[in-house]
Amino acid sequence: MKAVGLARSWFAGALLTLGLAASSVIAAEDGAAVKSNPISRFKIGSDQTRFGPFEFLGGLEMTSGNRLFGSLSSIRFRSDQTSFVGVLDTGHWMTGRIERDDAGRLSGLADVVITSMKNAEGRSFEGKGRMDAEGLALHGDRVLVSFEQNHRVDVYPDPGFAASAVTGNYPIPFPRKELRSNRGFETVAVSPEDSPLKGGTLIVAERSLDDAGNAYAAILDGPLKGKLALAHYGDFDATDGAFLPDGDLLLLERRFNLAEGIGMRIRRIRSADIRPGAVMDGEILLQSDFGYQIDNMEGLDVFRAADGSTHVIIVSDDNHSILQRNLMLEFKLVE
Repeated sequence: MKAVGLARSWFAGALLTLGLAASSVIAAEDGAAVKSNPISRFKIGSDQTRFGPFEFLGGLEMTSGNRLFGSLSSIRFRSDQTSFVGVLDTGHWMTGRIERDDAGRLSGLADVVITSMKNAEGRSFEGKGRMDAEGLALHGDRVLVSFEQNHRVDVYPDPGFAASAVTGNYPIPFPRKELRSNRGFETVAVSPEDSPLKGGTLIVAERSLDDAGNAYAAILDGPLKGKLALAHYGDFDATDGAFLPDGDLLLLERRFNLAEGIGMRIRRIRSADIRPGAVMDGEILLQSDFGYQIDNMEGLDVFRAADGSTHVIIVSDDNHSILQRNLMLEFKLVE
């Protein structure tokens, strides 16, 4: 796809998003089932399955008659490695579960429910400027959501988040004037309890940069609470991240420009480098462009499979554009 076409798709997606109205719960059983086509190759035209430390396990391209389906910004899996919670940047929750075929590969989504998010006053869908949900984390009996434009990290109860108003929020330790309107905190991730952060919550900005050109970041709670930064390179911006069991962070980054089009990469940030005052940086484990099955990749999560292996699932945000795709890709991290 040409870069000009990509730009048009992003603008088309924005226009479609503005046209969405408030909605009540819409579920798959109401005739809005998600249709999935399997993706068997990550590199287009190649049978290659190993990409650095990642082994590609399969993926899905997803569509739905539900006009709210899409714009998926972040996804988190429950402990059963099947049920998930996601947020859409149109101000909606999406819950459901993944299905697998006999070989264990992703085959579809089931029990999908899309629900309007509520603000602190219990009102639903004030518009994208107020409810631009970008990041998501499951933190014990709470669900944390980071929002752009009206920059904040809100807290919802778990269970019960889909029907609840906001019950609290985390103060963001940066002046609002330093945060770019549509380039705020897309990443919110909770560290393992036995890691150096001791269960602390990390936020990372997409492209709100300090005077040194690094992206703003902060540890919002725990024994290492404080401000830090992420080294920012070129046109790649952080869009999501998740902690590995050992406390290292896998950071998903996306590139979009007219000259090069869409790109995706994953960096591994060592746990020792995630501390107040630090500038986080790390090894690039995976990098891809339109020679691969990617789109506007925005969400990443990590879970430990039944056999003990570490799986990574990445999802895209189609911006409600007919020129973009809703993708879900699964990899195994081979240490």
